[in-house]
Amino acid sequence: MIRIPAAQHPRFSRLALMLRAFKYRNYRLFFGGQSVSLIGTWMQSVAMSWLVYRMTGSALFLGVAGFAAQVPAFLLSPFTGVFADRYSKHRILIITQSLAMLQAFSLAALVLAGKAQVWHIITLSALLGVVNAFDVPARQAFVIEMVERKEDLGNAIALNSSMFNSARLLGPSIAGVIISVMGEGLCFLMNGISYLAVIAALLAMELTPRKKEPALTTVLQRLNEGFNYTFGFAPIKFIVLLVALTSLTAMPYTVLMPIFAKDILGGGPGTLGFLMAFSGIGALAAALSLTARKNVAGLEKRIPLAAGVFGLGIIGLSFSRNFPVSAACIAMASFGMVSQMASSNTIIQTVTDDDKRGRVMAFYTMAFMGMAPFGSLLAGWTAERLGAPATIRLSGVMAIAGALAFSSRLEKIKKSVRPVYARLGIIPQIAAGIETASELGVPQEN
Repeated sequence: MIRIPAAQHPRFSRLALMLRAFKYRNYRLFFGGQSVSLIGTWMQSVAMSWLVYRMTGSALFLGVAGFAAQVPAFLLSPFTGVFADRYSKHRILIITQSLAMLQAFSLAALVLAGKAQVWHIITLSALLGVVNAFDVPARQAFVIEMVERKEDLGNAIALNSSMFNSARLLGPSIAGVIISVMGEGLCFLMNGISYLAVIAALLAMELTPRKKEPALTTVLQRLNEGFNYTFGFAPIKFIVLLVALTSLTAMPYTVLMPIFAKDILGGGPGTLGFLMAFSGIGALAAALSLTARKNVAGLEKRIPLAAGVFGLGIIGLSFSRNFPVSAACIAMASFGMVSQMASSNTIIQTVTDDDKRGRVMAFYTMAFMGMAPFGSLLAGWTAERLGAPATIRLSGVMAIAGALAFSSRLEKIKKSVRPVYARLGIIPQIAAGIETASELGVPQEN
């Protein structure tokens, strides 16, 4: 009997492929710190929505709270992207994570002391939104500085997504139990403590100093350059537009989950926590499926398919009146949503020039997080008039419409990214017959 060496075994090779970004020390530190911190973040998210609905009993106030937390990303992200391209992303993250920790401790102090009012929660949500407007573009653009090689970038993004959604699986479940037994305040306190892990990981990193280019242009000039770059290249433009549509019309279904858990399924905070946990299961499955991809080639075809699955899952949820069906539908919706967002993120980061990465990811953040607050207000307003199920059903229809519109541009997107992938060595460069980047108007690397 012939024995295959462990390192050559197909299972070993597949696992090594899925975990290849872990060969970078800084990425391992980041992954470990964020894994702890994100559990706390999801605990706070569930506790926050339950607290607002418990205090007000209003779908509209749920929308207002979501709006306050996310609108700073819409207003500030283009400018914070310029900031991320100009200054050390590592230092920005240390500062933003420290401020987010202080926000969580402040919220915990108010709730545990019995002093919290709705305006306190909305104000602190808005302050965290400002912090996140600086944090997210810098964190997204920082990935390439940890993994160094672009061929491993897609794997690192997929692993990030799996980490995020593993926390999404654990955090809400833990929060549901804690809220039932001890109240929301302890969730906020535990979130504050969890930030220590990611701050310690950031401080332990060893980074190669990067040469800082002199600022020869104004902030507005650099912002305009980033805008023209983002919306002048078809793949980035159409991906960002679909993300914006999905974030505005479909993703806000999550703000209505307390209503769904309490009024439609007849449950409590535990029901909400377990619904969000099943959402995490679907999302984690999507993220893990992306870690096994060897490269980004062909990933653009997955985006409209994923958006369609997202829409179908939401529509199924809108008709459900029992927990098992609701759990299956929300898992399906999350699988589609994460597949769409992680695929979009991977393609954009792969084709973007390094010196413009912060600005491009800022526009991506503006589409992903910045449109959501308007969707939250819209969802809350619509749910007050049509009910949560009808609102969620409409969200699903819009996601499918966006998927169909993106599909109609798919050939143009594939034609535009092909020469970029060839230049990066992702696909073979064919001397004859392949369009040059200049012929297609593809942004050139500096």
